Amino acid sequence: MEENHITDGEETATKYKVTIVGSGNWGSVASKLIASNTLKLNSFHDEVRMWVFEEILPTGDKLTQIINKTNENVKYLHGIKLGKNVVADPDLEHAVKDANMLVFVAPHQFMEGICKRLAGKMKGDVQAISLIKGMEVKTEGPCMISTLISKQLGINCCVLMGANIADGIAQEKFSEATVGYREDREVAQRWVQLFGTPYFHVSAVQDVEGVELCGTLKNVVAIAAGFVDGMEMGNNAKV
Repeated sequence: MEENHITDGEETATKYKVTIVGSGNWGSVASKLIASNTLKLNSFHDEVRMWVFEEILPTGDKLTQIINKTNENVKYLHGIKLGKNVVADPDLEHAVKDANMLVFVAPHQFMEGICKRLAGKMKGDVQAISLIKGMEVKTEGPCMISTLISKQLGINCCVLMGANIADGIAQEKFSEATVGYREDREVAQRWVQLFGTPYFHVSAVQDVEGVELCGTLKNVVAIAAGFVDGMEMGNNAKV
């Protein structure tokens, strides 16, 4: 991987390049958050690449072409501008090329296949973060997504979790989330910088599994609450 540096007098710092692996509702919102910050922070490349699983829209256009033309994911986040520095890329390997900060936000059931495609392709000091609420459950037992990423790609993986809905963040309604990290607080703070905005408050704690498990269980509780609403059992049944 080619490393880029900024030189200011005697100070030299690496410029970090970000790629988002996933482009659904939450992935598109993540790109909006990150793209707004990379333009403000000198330590990051302006351009943010977003890997998009290519789809053909009813108009016959390719989804990536429409995103790059209109600056909007018309299928998964209609009406929200992502940022002019977001570039949709249908080629997974090309999208992550030269990136040293990877944001994983694809559906959890596809993560093992994605990691297999990327294994051996990472070069240099690459950091990852998972925004995926879920886990792999196999015959040998459950496996957290951050663990899957770390083991298959051989890279450190933090997590970002919060009790929030992507559309609300896209509309810039106040929300919060937590970065879970293992040892390197400097890396965690870099993620906080990338995601944090006045309407999206991000903090960091040294506990990957705790933060990730809370994010996973949040979805279980949300599904149960939906069942209660569907059965018209009232709010007391949710408590």
